[in-house]
Amino acid sequence: MEPQPWRERIRDEDKLLEQLNQLASQAADRRAQALLDGVDELGTIADVARDLGKSWTAVDKAIKKYESKKASTTDAPTTE
Repeated sequence: MEPQPWRERIRDEDKLLEQLNQLASQAADRRAQALLDGVDELGTIADVARDLGKSWTAVDKAIKKYESKKASTTDAPTTE
């Protein structure tokens, strides 16, 4: 059996990387939503960070990135 030509291997790996990036993005969104649920339960970002043993900035950045992404997708103009 002959190995795949290098161009095909690159195409296959590009497809795989695209799928993995999409899965990672979806996981980050779910994680940020869980962090927001934690804020609802505990009261502040600092409380969530302390509970998880994470820095306040890491939790805040994850939430802000998610909210920014969510706002840009919901506020996007339609092409109608």
